[in-house]
Amino acid sequence: METIHFPDDPRPPWLVHPVLALGNFDGLHRGHLKIIERVRRGAAEHGGTPMAMTFDPHPPRVLRPDKAPKLLMTKSQRLESLHSAGISCVAVVRFTRELSEWDPEMFIRTVLVDWLRVSEVWVGANFLFGHGRVGNFTVLRTLGQHYGFRADKIDPVRYKDFVVSSTRIRRLVSEGRVDEAGALLGHPYFIDGTVVAGRRRGREIGFPTANLQTVNELIPPHGVYATTTTIDGVVHAGITNVGVRPTFGEGELTVETHLLKYSADLYGRSVRLGFVQRIRDERQFPDVDALREQIEADRRTADRLFSRFCV
Repeated sequence: METIHFPDDPRPPWLVHPVLALGNFDGLHRGHLKIIERVRRGAAEHGGTPMAMTFDPHPPRVLRPDKAPKLLMTKSQRLESLHSAGISCVAVVRFTRELSEWDPEMFIRTVLVDWLRVSEVWVGANFLFGHGRVGNFTVLRTLGQHYGFRADKIDPVRYKDFVVSSTRIRRLVSEGRVDEAGALLGHPYFIDGTVVAGRRRGREIGFPTANLQTVNELIPPHGVYATTTTIDGVVHAGITNVGVRPTFGEGELTVETHLLKYSADLYGRSVRLGFVQRIRDERQFPDVDALREQIEADRRTADRLFSRFCV
């Protein structure tokens, strides 16, 4: 997959009839994937290039940094996920306060027309752009007719009673409702990181753990979760404690995973941790024996859960 940047890069000469998905794509959830699917179809029908455009940094980081949400994905995770979804090229627009002052027509003329020369643009139903977020789909379609490209939208995607959105998924993850977040995403919410040396508390009590130092911003709240750990492309079942290990009185936030059927040394390895379901709250135990007994119960709970999956 190719990545180009505005305003730094010129338009690539190989870019043919770009069919563009326009949005932030944080989490790349079911709604985003529906847009991507339509872009791929349109590109295939007209011999064009399936593209996505996203913004970096996330616009609220520039406009309302004190209220900016923690993101579901890092930039590299977003690019990786767009590539896996079938996008051939991602255009990353550097979002600045100056760019935020552009009216909708200036953005469309400068970025979509003069830079990319798009043939189609697809957005979600609630996509807004331009200074004061005054640009909506009607504005996009009208300007598209003026500048010679097609603009269309995808209706909101629902899962059961919910409209799928990054905002809703962030709230579910922050509340520990990771199974519901995964249903809206279409996959478990995941974080990436490196396994680092810990204090070996788990090994001492018979449950060795991998301590993850993560680059992700949004970590589920304190508690014990059934999780998957992807190591070199292979998915392993496990249980993960997010918290401060109150039984040992340490107070430092850790994300530590015990793999159910894997025992190799992971220090220094890069892994992906997927949160499948919350098992219980983190709590303090009167002694190590009580903690060991509870961890064994957590293992059995996770075993029953994963027995329903091919993990």
